Amino acid sequence: MRHAVIMAGGSGTRLWPLSRAGRPKQLLDVVADAGGGAHSLLAEAFTRVRAVVPADCVWVCTAARYADQVRAALPELAEGRLVLEPEARDTANAVGLAAALVADVDPDAELAVVSADHVIRPLERFAEVLSTAFDALAERPRALVTLGITPTSPATGFGYVQRGPATTTPGVAEAASFREKPDRATAEEYLAGGRYLWNSGMFVWRARTVLDALADHLPESAEGLARIVAAPPGPARDAVLAEVFPTLPRISVDYAVLEPAAAEPGRVLVADLDVDWLDVGSWPALAHTLDDDGAGNAVRGLAVVLDGSGNIVFSDDPAHLVALVGVRDSVVVHTADVTMVCPVADAERVKQLLAAVQERHGPHFG
Repeated sequence: MRHAVIMAGGSGTRLWPLSRAGRPKQLLDVVADAGGGAHSLLAEAFTRVRAVVPADCVWVCTAARYADQVRAALPELAEGRLVLEPEARDTANAVGLAAALVADVDPDAELAVVSADHVIRPLERFAEVLSTAFDALAERPRALVTLGITPTSPATGFGYVQRGPATTTPGVAEAASFREKPDRATAEEYLAGGRYLWNSGMFVWRARTVLDALADHLPESAEGLARIVAAPPGPARDAVLAEVFPTLPRISVDYAVLEPAAAEPGRVLVADLDVDWLDVGSWPALAHTLDDDGAGNAVRGLAVVLDGSGNIVFSDDPAHLVALVGVRDSVVVHTADVTMVCPVADAERVKQLLAAVQERHGPHFG
């Protein structure tokens, strides 16, 4: 059976002060819909995978403290499909925990791992490529398939995966290598060469395959996850999870599984996902989902900008007006308890700003 797990555990610190520890970005209604309203990134991700996977086979992996909010945001999420991390131990353990729980109910499960941080258009093309990635497993059951985004610019903020020889599945190639975030010149070479794709952090594999890969490359995590699922579902398993999961080594699934496996020719595959893809990880990224005021400003909420352009203006208070005059290329965010202003060029420093706020004022504004 085909399953999908939506990874939704991040705290979204680069979207502070809108995104908070108690209500992270994936649960905020930031994606505009056709009816003039907005919905959350999590709801968007659920809709995406539902085109390929039955509703009762969709899982969500998130931090334990977000459990109630996720259930409220996704009333259609089936019972028992919430994977709760007691604390963050990076993606290898989050993905491994989800795979272990899915395999516990369906030992032959094929599992897509997708993110709640993305906006992808058109949805129909995503569904086609995800289905193709599942089809690739029929040809190579031990394969680890990553979805690679067709690059549209020499981006330096993404990892890359290099296409190797084509497989018998159209649109799927062997992955020749993985590359870390490159400098500008290298990114331009990757774009011009046409053999490199952005590494989306989305994967398709058999649940048992990724657990076997963890046993090969990260045995401490594999042993811990086996202990967790050996306990019967319910309070007993929850107790083992709370005891064992925080002790697992913190490492990403790319480092722990994909890169070591890529040394075995033909083990890692890449499916070409040629879509409009937005990783909503910062204010300049989120700006692409906001309204254009006609003067080059991205705006959400009650705002007036006079003689200004290139700004990102966001207010979640319908009774509070944000008014700018002569301001250019700035991020202005208003919430009930924080107003944040910074140059667009410094938007990546918002995470640093939050750390300074918490150092001075404690966790109240986090």
